[in-house]
Amino acid sequence: MCSIIGFIGNSRAAPVVVESLKKMEYRGYDSVGIATINSGKIMLKKGVGRVVEVNNQLNLMKMPGNIGVGHTRWATHGGVTESNAHPHDGCKKNIVVVHNGIIENFREIKKDLEQHGHIFKSQTDSEVIAHLIESNLVDGKGNIKKALTKTCTKLKGAFAFVVAFEDGSIAGARLDEPLIIGLTNDGYFISSDVLGFLEYTDRAIFLENKDIVIIDKNGMNLFDFNGKKISKQITQVAWELGEIDKGDYAHHTIKEIHEQKKSIEKAMLQDNERVNIFCNTIRSAKNIFFTGSGSSYHAALVAKNLLSRFGKIRSEVIMSSEFQYNLDNIDKDSVIIAISQSGETADVLQSIKIAKEKNAKILSIVNVHTSSLARLSDCYLGINCGPEIGVAATKSFTGQLAIFYMIIDKISDNATRFVDNMKFFQEIFEGIIQLEGEIERIAEVIKDAKDIYILGKSLHYPIALEGSLKIKELAYIHAEGIAAGELKHGPLALIENNTAVIVLNPEDETFNDTLRSTNEIKSRGAYIIGISNKEDIIFDRHIKIPTVNKSFYPIIEVIPIQLLSYYLALKRETNPDYPRNLAKSVTVR
Repeated sequence: MCSIIGFIGNSRAAPVVVESLKKMEYRGYDSVGIATINSGKIMLKKGVGRVVEVNNQLNLMKMPGNIGVGHTRWATHGGVTESNAHPHDGCKKNIVVVHNGIIENFREIKKDLEQHGHIFKSQTDSEVIAHLIESNLVDGKGNIKKALTKTCTKLKGAFAFVVAFEDGSIAGARLDEPLIIGLTNDGYFISSDVLGFLEYTDRAIFLENKDIVIIDKNGMNLFDFNGKKISKQITQVAWELGEIDKGDYAHHTIKEIHEQKKSIEKAMLQDNERVNIFCNTIRSAKNIFFTGSGSSYHAALVAKNLLSRFGKIRSEVIMSSEFQYNLDNIDKDSVIIAISQSGETADVLQSIKIAKEKNAKILSIVNVHTSSLARLSDCYLGINCGPEIGVAATKSFTGQLAIFYMIIDKISDNATRFVDNMKFFQEIFEGIIQLEGEIERIAEVIKDAKDIYILGKSLHYPIALEGSLKIKELAYIHAEGIAAGELKHGPLALIENNTAVIVLNPEDETFNDTLRSTNEIKSRGAYIIGISNKEDIIFDRHIKIPTVNKSFYPIIEVIPIQLLSYYLALKRETNPDYPRNLAKSVTVR
């Protein structure tokens, strides 16, 4: 989940690489480094911290040369230190490497290289790539293609890397991690994300597994791990660059919360033929399994409930990290519905590959149309919410829910009439946003809480889980989503005087049962924040949401919790866009 970038062209590389890293920083922000090549010499600078911080300290943008590579790190092997930051070079310092992924056999490779005199300077798995390429260059008498193919076939795990050579060549390779070539009129990018080069070009080549690219003064060459020459189609990417900028907002997170007024409607802009294929595949399935991670998993729990309630279709939800242990009923008659914002989440992709081996059909809901998940699927639907830079999912989550409502209506003869209520939803959203001041005041009251619990029943329980995840991610407060009816089976022991409890309790069939559970915790001294369309004396604070069709409450009640999580982060002086230890796209398992 690190960001990697390479650039070769007529422009000075350092400013281009630094700006590209800023746009991809959501993938990791523990440390930053870039290397440039000027007159056959490699210059390397790196440090701990965000891109802006390290650039200010080391003047990264001032580095000379028209060839460069860069990296922002999310640490997996070795601590957050300057020596563990990328790029990594070899002993001869004639190459530099930036890497995303995990090299599973790095200890074995490292031991062998050390026996042949190589000296390592970091605790990372990534450094072995630099030394291995260097060793293979010597064995291959300087032949870059032979060195790369030999290196890639030696490595085990998941990786994408970009390597720059002192002769002015750059190269990239991928296996189970994303890597994309951007083509400009006067140069090339090799990047882990289209956001890395979208400001400069919308023309891209998406490398497949076991693809290698070499770019030098003579142009670009593509081949596979066996050295066989290949060709790739150029794709035009169409994300709107303006959405990457924060505009007048203090943070991407609050901007993206506000964007839901439009992004929910954008999720409805689907190709009818594709939607029909998606829905017909669900109708004909013997077994249906949803899979996703984090917020996408919570969206899947809502979808399962809706599909059963309105479509009369049974399904199961499996966390992507647990998928490989739940394969007994997956076969050619099964349909897997994978959900992911990035489409590059390692656990999700691994689940899909396993399912495809069992001849299951793959449907997906994904925000990035050109992602690995979209390309692996038999059919996919795009969330269409544009780039989501804040690490915590907001508009992508409600976009996922919106698509599920649309699918349910298609399958169940318009049972919820969600699409018909789009204009009404925009008015509802405006009403919730007007509560922002009140929500900020509630955040001030509970900002010092050690624990926050969120109660919900039925359709509201997945939102309780999602809400607790948002509070953990953004505010660093222990939060737990609890099925309201399970209080007496253990969680009630945690409630003490002034414990903060958020109750999801709009008027539907769960209203009275949830209210009874709220009375139980209130009697033990809990501080109650009610999210409901109906006020009750039991609430210490009430966040009033509009009255809507009872099946729509999940997509409505999550917005106040997103806002509360954001303001809790501000009150606790944390950066809501970049939660510690987390990254947006979890591309390692």
